[in-house]
Amino acid sequence: GFHQLPSAMFSEEFQVEFLEEYTRIFKKLPYVIGEHVWNFADFQTKQGLQRFGGNKKGVFTRERQPKMAAHFLRKSWETK
Repeated sequence: GFHQLPSAMFSEEFQVEFLEEYTRIFKKLPYVIGEHVWNFADFQTKQGLQRFGGNKKGVFTRERQPKMAAHFLRKSWETK
């Protein structure tokens, strides 16, 4: 994964901050009963300036190794 401190878009740190905020909001809304991860794993895209080395929005790497987001989601979903 891509790491940067302070967090920057597409970094694993940013991804966890993003998920933390959404999870916090979802838990306050009685009509929300679940969450869905948009991208299971990173994937290759056409080369370009906006996506260096592919799309990094997955919670697992292209090699299916868990990223920080996967660990956050597991912990969040295990606790009620």
